[in-house]
Amino acid sequence: MERRDLEKGAFLNNFSGPNLGYLIDQFERYIKEPLSVEVDMRELFEQMNEEDFSAFAKTIPKSVSGLDRTISASELTQQRKIIAAVKLADNIRTYGHLAANIYPLGNHKPDQTHFELGNYGLSEEDLNTLPAEILCSYCDLATALDAYRFLKDVYTKSIAYEFDHVHAVEEKNWLIEKIEAGRNSPFISENKRLKTLKRLYEVEEFERFLHKTFVGQKRFSIEGLDVMVPIIDEIISDAIKNGAEYLNIGMAHRGRLNVLAHVLGKPYEMIFAEFQHAPNKELVPSEGSIGINFGWTGDVKYHLGLNRQLPVENSVKAKVSLANNPSHLEYVGAVVEGFTRAAQDDRNKPGYPNENSKAALAILIHGDAAFPGEGIVAETLNLSRLKGYRTSGTIHIIANNTIGFTTESEDSRSTRYASDLAKGFEIPIIHVNADDPDACMKAAFLAAEYRAVFQKDFLIDLVGYRRYGHNEMDEPMTTSPQMYTIIQGHPTVKEIYTKSLKNEGIITESDAAGMENEIKEKLDAAFRKVSLISKDGEVKVPEPPVFIKEEASIITNVPLEKLQKINNELLAWPKDFNVFNKLEKILNRRAEALNENGKVDWALAEALAFATILADGTPIRLSGQDSERGTFAQRNLVLHDSKTGAAFLPLHLLSDGNASFAVYNSPLTEAAVVGFEYGYTIFSPETLVIWEAQYGDFANAAQVIFDQFIAAGMAKWGQKSGLVLLLPHGYEGQGPEHSSGRLERFLQSAAEKNWTIANLSSAAQYFHILRRQAAMLTKKEVRPLIIMAPKSLLRNPLVSSSGLELSEGEFKPVLEQFTSARDHKKIARVVLCSGKVAIDIAEQLKEESQYDWLQVLRLEEIYPFPTTILEEIFGRYKNLKEIFWVQEEPKNMGAWNFVEPRINGIAPNGIRVEFAGRRRRSSPAEGEPNVHKLGQSKILHAALSRNEQGGVNNG
Repeated sequence: MERRDLEKGAFLNNFSGPNLGYLIDQFERYIKEPLSVEVDMRELFEQMNEEDFSAFAKTIPKSVSGLDRTISASELTQQRKIIAAVKLADNIRTYGHLAANIYPLGNHKPDQTHFELGNYGLSEEDLNTLPAEILCSYCDLATALDAYRFLKDVYTKSIAYEFDHVHAVEEKNWLIEKIEAGRNSPFISENKRLKTLKRLYEVEEFERFLHKTFVGQKRFSIEGLDVMVPIIDEIISDAIKNGAEYLNIGMAHRGRLNVLAHVLGKPYEMIFAEFQHAPNKELVPSEGSIGINFGWTGDVKYHLGLNRQLPVENSVKAKVSLANNPSHLEYVGAVVEGFTRAAQDDRNKPGYPNENSKAALAILIHGDAAFPGEGIVAETLNLSRLKGYRTSGTIHIIANNTIGFTTESEDSRSTRYASDLAKGFEIPIIHVNADDPDACMKAAFLAAEYRAVFQKDFLIDLVGYRRYGHNEMDEPMTTSPQMYTIIQGHPTVKEIYTKSLKNEGIITESDAAGMENEIKEKLDAAFRKVSLISKDGEVKVPEPPVFIKEEASIITNVPLEKLQKINNELLAWPKDFNVFNKLEKILNRRAEALNENGKVDWALAEALAFATILADGTPIRLSGQDSERGTFAQRNLVLHDSKTGAAFLPLHLLSDGNASFAVYNSPLTEAAVVGFEYGYTIFSPETLVIWEAQYGDFANAAQVIFDQFIAAGMAKWGQKSGLVLLLPHGYEGQGPEHSSGRLERFLQSAAEKNWTIANLSSAAQYFHILRRQAAMLTKKEVRPLIIMAPKSLLRNPLVSSSGLELSEGEFKPVLEQFTSARDHKKIARVVLCSGKVAIDIAEQLKEESQYDWLQVLRLEEIYPFPTTILEEIFGRYKNLKEIFWVQEEPKNMGAWNFVEPRINGIAPNGIRVEFAGRRRRSSPAEGEPNVHKLGQSKILHAALSRNEQGGVNNG
């Protein structure tokens, strides 16, 4: 109801019958207790002026309301005061943060507009005539004036709240009660405050020691946000009390060394050794409470992670982990969410994993410039309530320096606060002054309790400053002279809190001095120990470990009888389950697939691989956009009743199933989901985790995860992953997008056996490589598997395989087109190819006898490159004169740049490999189908024409 509808008596004309009766009932409730009606109804009544108010009251029958038809002027005035007072209280809760003292440097002007009584037609005398309950139900005060002062004190001091965007009434009322009823509760004990003070001494003295000892070296100091460490301590402590066994932290570099030292317990000696560039592996504590993985190339000290087994208390074991993180700031958040979900999932039984929300907690620490600036943050927040990705609430902390590198807040975001993005996800927000440790501890308590009760995200915006520049070699006065003039004269939080506790008589000057000296002595002792480490001869070129090729010893075939049994079970849906009739016909064709003359297509090979992997006791997790059905309607793992919509998943009911199987349709997100799945594999290495892109080019949007985590994680951090990536790839004339999975990018990063890259051409090959990957998960040499997955080949008969190829075959890195007995002396040309173009070639070779001069080799596994296999094949053909590499992609894309030097390195008789494919291009493919067909025919002609003496379009 808008204000114009209330004019001239129009208000009542809008209601009649039951609606008018309901309105009268609500009005009666409102008169007695304004807060007893819903906000929307309350706002409607608040729009009424005295004339409206009186007119409406007179229309209510005495028998209904018991109200006198003639309300006196004094009663009307009193009701108006009540209405105004209620609005005042609401606005204090909603806008108190605008006036709060949350900026330590005092360089933001508070806005008191919403609390000035005159704006509501009220005075202090008016409030003195009203009971406190009108403003606050929990404050136990005498008058509304007392309540007004109390609420201002609660909502406008050094801790400020934003929760008006939380729509759930239960949550909002819970927050109000916790904030207002708990305001004066003495729940921060003296012992807790002393513990916090000691931690602040440790934090500050550590940074000061690094600053004076390792002059000019980057450390990304925490100073100005020192209290972040005790906040994390408190959140971890509360989470363990609530049953958490795993505490997973993700953060960028600001303050990371301090968190490593004091939250994770990384020995000072190890950190100092890294500053001295001295060997530190021998400094890892021998008792095993600290876990560090070392890669062979390593990483800078402020990117490294750590695991720590916390001391056992009350028979509770807990492990805290800080995830390795490159300089791509916020991307680690998705990885940590994957850690956490893996810790919460019980994968030991068939069906979807059982989630235990209490088992693990994610704590994500964000930068104030990065939180609104990096799109990955929104992607990751969007995962928080989705069934495939939820972790039952993450506690977020914005380490708010109020500045980026040199960029001021007004230049880095379009919102008032760095935290405003979280409002869209209805996440409660606390802004707290980092110079008030008591307020910060209260923020930590509330965050931990809210997460435990509602299993939803919570955000603490820790507002502080950055004492030095972005790093310790940067001079901030150059770009921010006003801010840093204030900072140079501003006391540290340790000094502020020490003074406060002294004034309260909690500590003495000698107590503080003793605490400081104890910490300094510990730092000095650690440094003396490191100084004795010899650095002579320590600089070496990093070498990767020697990997033993274990794949060859893995048996991936499965007895035919077992496959037939599984196939029958996959087709056995309940009698009262109505599969869509068209789909039912398609699925029923699979019944004969494993018979003597049957054929197994790509999707069935996948389903059989999944089923046998589950029978072996290996859990599987598959996610991606539309993965339940498959982008190309090929998979159909989850069936939906055509009448009721009920879902049925045959893989959950296999008689031989020994582990969980999860398949999730992901949000339309790549970076966050790939990061999540990568994190899941790191935490749960025994699980076969598969991410499927809707189209291969969608991987572009997750490039940071591929480059910084998946490709390099083992070399940098010793972080192994068996993640499988399915990237639909192939040129079908559908335009430049969705043709290429950018194979060249993965091959460009291929080194040190960091991952396996395959471009397959048969269903059996897919079956065997999945089973091989599952078997490799627990082995030392496990690595990610990137598969250029098919599109049109999903249903191409030439890709289908016989049951015997699954039951008696194995994965082959190279497939030979012609396997029958041939005269090797006649072979003059070898054509090498991979993936879909191999099937295009096969379709041209209908008369094998016409091609007795040709052999076609399909590189099914491009990396690691099958050098030995190709050398053996080349060696058979003594009269070989030509070697062609054929691909659909332009010459500057696809596998050409990767395979050319490798093929030339093993080619016999001085032969140089020639290229048959599209010329160099900036765009992956043509946009016109007919142009595509013409280009494709030229490629095949160049490869298969006996008279052709070179490639086509070699630009």
